[in-house]
Amino acid sequence: MSTATVTSARSGQVLADLIPASRVRDAALVLGGAALTGLAAQIAVPVPGSPVPVTGQTFAALLVGTALGARRGFVSLAVYALVGAAGVPWFAEGRAGTGMPSFGYVLGMLLASVVVGALARRGADRSVWRTAGTMVLGSAVIYAVGVPYLALATGMSASAAIAAGLTPFLVGDALKAALAMGVLPTAWKFVDKR
Repeated sequence: MSTATVTSARSGQVLADLIPASRVRDAALVLGGAALTGLAAQIAVPVPGSPVPVTGQTFAALLVGTALGARRGFVSLAVYALVGAAGVPWFAEGRAGTGMPSFGYVLGMLLASVVVGALARRGADRSVWRTAGTMVLGSAVIYAVGVPYLALATGMSASAAIAAGLTPFLVGDALKAALAMGVLPTAWKFVDKR
């Protein structure tokens, strides 16, 4: 079977679909995605002048959405958000609850997981440049919710919220996108060779 045939046979799939289907699989993937996001959130570096740290949380959320697809990705991030809101300290810097100014980014991750998951189902995670575009769009969705929430939660002006909640993170997001550009297409190439 040629590579083109294997790739076309896998169209409409995300990486998680390559594991034999069952409710147990879906539950494990959803819970695993939530746990991965919670663990990645603990990789946190404070940003001077910002109540929002640089974390691995956004990368994990975008990876979960892309690998699991829109529905499972959303459910996984919803579990992450609800469990953290209920008091499990697995948000950035070991925080929990909804009262922190960075909670808007968590809400943005829910929406971003749907966007990147839907794009992945259309093959947007199979080439370097399409993966880059997918990650950029997912990050933009996170910021579109997170930055206004930050402004409202802290009383910052829009320009101050952009300066504190967007600008310092652009270089890190570019590095995260570059990592995804290597990981996701490589995973598909590996799968297609099998």
